[in-house]
Amino acid sequence: MDDNLEQLKAILKKYGQEHLLNNYNKLDEAHKKRLLEQIKEIDFELVNSLYESTKKELKNSKDKITPIDYLDKFKLGDKFKYYEDIGKKAIKQGKLAVVTMAGGQGTRLRT
Repeated sequence: MDDNLEQLKAILKKYGQEHLLNNYNKLDEAHKKRLLEQIKEIDFELVNSLYESTKKELKNSKDKITPIDYLDKFKLGDKFKYYEDIGKKAIKQGKLAVVTMAGGQGTRLRT
């Protein structure tokens, strides 16, 4: 078991994960064995490559982010139907839009 532990310590050190064994000596034998088994199952190379891939900037020439002006639904009147139709058409075409909405706090708090 000592060779196994030393091998795992080397792997953990390589990936900066030595802290996984911080409380190893406080565990009973069954829990020590279980912890080592769990650590052996981790594909640190895969986890590391996935993490590194999150740092890469992805660009897709089809994607376009454009700001829109502020609209108040209740002040739109007849234009509401116009914008609603644009949204429904975009959804049917499989397009995506992201909208950030502010407010609502008063409604939730009943003020």
